[in-house]
Amino acid sequence: MDKKIIVAIDGHASCGKSTFAKMIAKELGYIYIDSGAMYRAVTLYSLRQGFTGSNGTDRESIIKELSSISIRFSYNADTGGYETYLNNENVEDEIRSIEISGYVSEVSRISEVRKRMVELQREIGVFKGIVMDGRDIGTVVFPDADIKIFLTASVEVRAMRRFLELKEKGVEANLEEIKSNIEERDRMDSSREISPLIKAEDALLLDNSNMTPERQMSWFRELLKKKGS
Repeated sequence: MDKKIIVAIDGHASCGKSTFAKMIAKELGYIYIDSGAMYRAVTLYSLRQGFTGSNGTDRESIIKELSSISIRFSYNADTGGYETYLNNENVEDEIRSIEISGYVSEVSRISEVRKRMVELQREIGVFKGIVMDGRDIGTVVFPDADIKIFLTASVEVRAMRRFLELKEKGVEANLEEIKSNIEERDRMDSSREISPLIKAEDALLLDNSNMTPERQMSWFRELLKKKGS
């Protein structure tokens, strides 16, 4: 496929969207954009400022501060991946914490936050040649994306994947706590009024509960062949 395209991958929390999207981007030589990292960065900023936390979320303060929040991605040649920068600070590891996971759905429910993130995402994708994953990429951000995939997996599988990911990073985590967090995020993502998590009508469903990343890539290559023809 010679012309550049947009690949949109949506799906539930911790179902491997980022891993899949990164592999596709690498194979196609495209830019990978982790839209979820953008919402996590806003959540981190809000936590640091005391705008969200165990006492609730101050929506108005977050909205007022959106213009002060800068988010960009930078490729790290040593790790072979893109890292998230919040106001020029590398926050890639910090935004993946359990604490951030516990508040990100609440912050991302704010319509003004979603509107600003969508604006930034569309700016990045104006020239195509990107792979972006998130919750509403194929339905809201890029409804005309050339390829749309909706990724899912069982809650048990997703919780274990997240647990092992944190363990590999040396972060202490409780499997049951992670499972509960994922279930709550599913509920909040699917029930929010603004851009709820739903499968686009023209998106292909892929349940990767029992699939290795390599098998997922084989599936994608077959899909790309069909699209190319």
